[in-house]
Amino acid sequence: MNEKEIIEKYKKRLEEQIPGSVLETPTSDEEFSKEYSVFRDELLSEEHTFYEKACAWSESIIKIAPKEKDLDKLQKSIEIAHLGVTPQGAASFASFVGFSMLILGILVGGLFFAIGSPIIFLPMVLILGGVFIIGPLTKYPNRIANRWRLEASNQMVMCVLYVVMYMRHTSNLENAIRFAGKYIGAPLSLDFRKVLWDVEVGTFSNIQNSLDFYLESWRGYNLEFVESFHLIESSLYESDNKRRISLLDKALEVMLEGTYEKMLHYAHYVKAPITILHMLGIILPILGLIIIPLLGTLLGVKWYHLALVYNIILPIGVFYIGTNILAQRPSGQGSMNILRENPKYKDYRKLKLGEQYVDPKGVAFVIIFLVILISSLPLILNLIGAPDISLGDRLGDFMGFREVTRADGTVVTAGPFGLGATLLSLLLPLGVALGLSFYYKTVSKRLIVIREEAVKLEKEFASSLFQLGNRIGEGIPVEVAFQRVAQNMKGTPTGAFFSLVNLNIRKLGMSVKDAVFNSKNGAILSFPSSLIVSTMQILIEAARKGTEVVSNALISISNYVKNINNVNERLKDLLADILSSMTSQIKFLTPVIAGVVVGIGTMITTVIGLLDRRLALAGAQGSEGIGDLGSFLTLFPADKIMPPYFFQLVVGFYVVEIVFILTILANGIENGVDELRKENRLGNNLYKSSVFYFIVALVFIMAFHFLATMIEGNIGGI
Repeated sequence: MNEKEIIEKYKKRLEEQIPGSVLETPTSDEEFSKEYSVFRDELLSEEHTFYEKACAWSESIIKIAPKEKDLDKLQKSIEIAHLGVTPQGAASFASFVGFSMLILGILVGGLFFAIGSPIIFLPMVLILGGVFIIGPLTKYPNRIANRWRLEASNQMVMCVLYVVMYMRHTSNLENAIRFAGKYIGAPLSLDFRKVLWDVEVGTFSNIQNSLDFYLESWRGYNLEFVESFHLIESSLYESDNKRRISLLDKALEVMLEGTYEKMLHYAHYVKAPITILHMLGIILPILGLIIIPLLGTLLGVKWYHLALVYNIILPIGVFYIGTNILAQRPSGQGSMNILRENPKYKDYRKLKLGEQYVDPKGVAFVIIFLVILISSLPLILNLIGAPDISLGDRLGDFMGFREVTRADGTVVTAGPFGLGATLLSLLLPLGVALGLSFYYKTVSKRLIVIREEAVKLEKEFASSLFQLGNRIGEGIPVEVAFQRVAQNMKGTPTGAFFSLVNLNIRKLGMSVKDAVFNSKNGAILSFPSSLIVSTMQILIEAARKGTEVVSNALISISNYVKNINNVNERLKDLLADILSSMTSQIKFLTPVIAGVVVGIGTMITTVIGLLDRRLALAGAQGSEGIGDLGSFLTLFPADKIMPPYFFQLVVGFYVVEIVFILTILANGIENGVDELRKENRLGNNLYKSSVFYFIVALVFIMAFHFLATMIEGNIGGI
């Protein structure tokens, strides 16, 4: 008989003699850390996997070392984010991409020069992009690590809660870490798997050394998390049970107080950066668009120059500043990943058509494609000869293409300047926003309803646990206690949960464990919440040690949950003003200002175009007294005027991008990394903001076009 068989033999004998003395560890828990590498591969996104492969491939071709001052930080970031790359691989990949863009820019520039083209915009963009991308791309692991820290720190309060809940009735640090890692979800669960994995492979001799090493990586970012776990470790050495429980309670108290204080400082800190972001990244750029039609004509600025600044550089800058603001956010209450993991809800992120479920990406793509096709109608008609007389002068005027003679005598087609083309251009950003909105709404609208019900249940859960603990403490069996609490909480989400547990026990003859966790009829399937799952698991394990242990555990958990809810409510109050300002920016200010600017810009270009045509007509008729006006209009040649069609596209897409970025930023400030809420808010905000912008822009374009025609009529009558 080997050592393992001997241990199992006496473990079973001890369990038979003293029920509840040996804690059961399910098979899935025994494999918890052994599957670390598999779990890591499943957790990391395809984007990160591609990055790892690209870094390894680049390093095999050209090995470049990063700067000495960046080396240590890169290595720590790689370890924190569990990336399978080296600092040299990250630097090699960045250099490879940068040099590739640089060489491509030189080749494109040489090609344009060879064919006699004066275009230098594209080569310069590629060359400058290749030069400036090397630094940020080398430090990309730092950004991944910052996001990882944000996600993990958002789970730390609940993590400490789970460890304290478990160790309150079973003083075993290894099992407590395994328990917390099982229910806390990624990414912190991956960190805990790594802690256990390092013990199993012999990197550390025991769990405490492995945990202490891991905690050192958080000392500079979340000191209260480190202090809480040190208090938890100290409880292992207390022989007095009251003193041990007191240390565990203190650990959660330190975590909650530290979180509240850091969030208080963050609420004060974030006001100035958000204000600067609004003014320099959104308001001033939009207001600056008013003079672009005039300034662009004088300086020869093309619409694609404007698109480079407003649709690429500015959004990237706003996103970069926004992510830096989010990186300063302290820990909070984590999101629930259980919805994504639950097989019952696997089709809830799909679109139901009859009896089938389809991926909403396809439908969103069709919406966007059709709108692009319709809004591109002016360009398509121009290619097939829309301004030609065979299609009618009225259609040509409506689209606004016209032939213009340049100073060198060449004749080119300029436009579209017409009202019809400008109105059709409004459909493109609207359609893209509606397509994205449709996708995000579809994947989140059903799950968010379930999430909100689970949140309501969690808010009531503290009082219901207190009642359940008291009932069990009176000597009532657990099965009967569920029925009593369900009757008292009737009409509430908590009452519905306990009623369902009671129904499974009474009608289906299930045990308490099956009534809660059965894969087909378990109550937890209808109320997906990591907090409730872990609490019920503790209840079931503690029940093996007697009703008094169960009662004390539930009452303690009730107090813990109540304290966490109080802290979360105070955090929401601290951030209320900031979030209100961002919401108004997303839903009202940005669409309105952008819509007005588009209307003004359209009017300016329309007036110049109409005056130019009036001048040409007057000159053909030999009219007098137009010299001054003619001299003025020579400053604005028609072939250099930015068409309203393209001007509106740039502004419209800028609005869509800014709404997208601000929504992510606002959700991150309020909820941390919460993918479900982010998707739900993106769906709602993209829809409301794009429709609002469309209406405002449509009204002002029509109004200013009418004003422009009145100006033309007045000049024509002079």
